[in-house]
Amino acid sequence: MPKTVVVGVSGGIAAYKAVGLVSTLKKRGYDVHVIMTQNAQEFVTPLTFETISGNAAVIDTFKREDTYDVKHISLAQKADMFIVAPATANVMGKVASGVADDMLTTTLMAAKCPVVFAPAMNTAMYMDDATQQSIKVLKKRGAYVMDTGTGALACGDVGAGRMREPDEIIAYMDDVFLSLQDMHGVKVLVSAGPTREAIDPVRFLSNRSSGKMGYAIAQAAVDRGADVAIVSGPVALEPPQKADVVNVSSAAQMNEAMQAAAKDADIVIMTAAVADYTPEEASAQKIKKGGDMALKLVRTVDVLAALGENKPTEQLLVGFAAETENCVQNARNKLQRKNLDAIALNDVSRSGEGFGANDNNITLFFADGSEKDLGSADKATLARQIIDEIFKLYQNQSTAG
Repeated sequence: MPKTVVVGVSGGIAAYKAVGLVSTLKKRGYDVHVIMTQNAQEFVTPLTFETISGNAAVIDTFKREDTYDVKHISLAQKADMFIVAPATANVMGKVASGVADDMLTTTLMAAKCPVVFAPAMNTAMYMDDATQQSIKVLKKRGAYVMDTGTGALACGDVGAGRMREPDEIIAYMDDVFLSLQDMHGVKVLVSAGPTREAIDPVRFLSNRSSGKMGYAIAQAAVDRGADVAIVSGPVALEPPQKADVVNVSSAAQMNEAMQAAAKDADIVIMTAAVADYTPEEASAQKIKKGGDMALKLVRTVDVLAALGENKPTEQLLVGFAAETENCVQNARNKLQRKNLDAIALNDVSRSGEGFGANDNNITLFFADGSEKDLGSADKATLARQIIDEIFKLYQNQSTAG
């Protein structure tokens, strides 16, 4: 399946170079989509890009060929790389300031893939404090901003501000892909979300897990180029487009799916909050109101322990420990008891963090006795850090083996 590259063309004279960029990307086998600002159309027509890319140039935020296809979301989700070329002072300033008032800036706001800006403008505009501040903000947020070339500019000035040539932009893109896709070929299995244990056809036992941490970890692994599978309990989340998803409900279903998928996995990360108990017998009919009701519960299978018992020597198994007291000791005990290579402790008693929240706190404990405190942050940031640490461990283990 070819990688998808979205090229954003903003309104500058260097827009003509974007034609060559799109042409070269297409020849190299990429699925190329072009988003143009209104001003960009003053320099190059949409038809030019459509003819070269084989895809409709996207301009209007509200025009949809498909009733259910919201372009700024669908392209943002589909893209493996986003290149803005030329990136004018205006578009960089808007993105840095969080302004999303056209198709290009709106899609950039929704994009989770790597974003490369190839600036192009007059030397004075490029060196202006506002532009340089925009560049600093974009880089701080994780975007890749190329240096400009120097030489004669369209306005007659000589200096910095020339957009890099298409071959230089593509070489830069290749370097970014190489640096980010270091997990290519590594098979990662992630469990996420809660389980539901049926009491009757309308009631069940469950927990507060939203699946956000597990899905963020899966996304981080996808972003690094890994082959990712998610075994997911019932959640209200969109999984990464490039991940295989197996939906389950109960602890028994979670165990069956995880045991089957783990056979081919290099790294297994168990973030799911699996129910510890399930009703001994679920009623086939809705239980009507009456007096007090006693519900007999029996233990569910310990999915993580079962994975630890069957773990191949070369496989890396990572667990999660959601704790409220004696956190460190409980996490370390679980690490050893379940034959894990690492465990991620999160203290769910902290206000605004943990189950259902966008933020979390993570401390990693490793089988060799070492640990790493990742602190508190949003789950996407922590997920990237977790994947980074676990992949380092995987590489070291592979080298040692």
